[in-house]
Amino acid sequence: MKVDRLVSIIMILLDKKRIGAQELADLFEVSPRTIYRDIDAISMAGIPVCSISGVGGGFEIMQEYKMDKKVFSADDLSALLMGLSSLSNIVRGDELVHALTKVRSFIPADRAKDIELKVNQICIDLSPWTGSSIQPYLEIIKSALQENRLLTFEYTAHHGNKTARTVEPYQLVLKSSHWYLQGYCQIRHDFRLFRLSRMADLQMQEEAFVPRDYQKPVLDFAEMLETMQTKIKIRIHQSVMDRVLDYCSYEDFSPDGDDHYLVSFPFIENEYHYDILLSFGDKCECLEPLHIRMEMKRRIHDIASLYEN
Repeated sequence: MKVDRLVSIIMILLDKKRIGAQELADLFEVSPRTIYRDIDAISMAGIPVCSISGVGGGFEIMQEYKMDKKVFSADDLSALLMGLSSLSNIVRGDELVHALTKVRSFIPADRAKDIELKVNQICIDLSPWTGSSIQPYLEIIKSALQENRLLTFEYTAHHGNKTARTVEPYQLVLKSSHWYLQGYCQIRHDFRLFRLSRMADLQMQEEAFVPRDYQKPVLDFAEMLETMQTKIKIRIHQSVMDRVLDYCSYEDFSPDGDDHYLVSFPFIENEYHYDILLSFGDKCECLEPLHIRMEMKRRIHDIASLYEN
């Protein structure tokens, strides 16, 4: 569902008293079914659009809620512009450029400076510092989503296992600065979440698919992690404090001499969390529990053995 189309439909409904689904479909070169989905999305956003059946029928905004350009406050327009601008840094495309232009058209001249000041007070830049090598993949997936086309790629999963996948794409997900594709894997016969950085040789196929009932990915593991995590005791040098704070809070730290801290560190006994501790190098020592300390010692010995010869 394109952002610019939704904004455009809202603007048309503001300017016209009533317009039919087929007329909107012809205008945007989509099916009437797509227009009905767009109208549902606009209604869910809080803009009361009603449908009039019969000759001369169509969609219109309820008269008692009729809006004009003044309906958007400076804060409203600032929020819209900040959101669209942050997306335009990572998802390139004409639709976002058009949407930004249309939102700016709502800005009255006498409020332009005030709104520009508010927008510039917060910068949301989700693009990586060193540039993105997955940008071409984002464009391929966007096209496949719009056209309901199958995607094929080679995927590197846990422990370096590589498999060839054929996937029906359903959603692009940006989570914790990483892009994912939620899709139905025809190899596994189930919905899967694929990280784009682990894909290779991504290709959009000529073959289209009929969309099935979509299962949204589970993106919040807070409750699950609370039951799985345990607190371990580590001693760190102050030079890695900033990195350790990515995983816990100041309340978990207590001073231990002039240059060190004792930390109550959230931990799950898996490869990922052992790798986190190892990433702190000699600036981190696991004190307890004993079995995790001994496992760290074994892993460090295995690493050291690689350099013996």
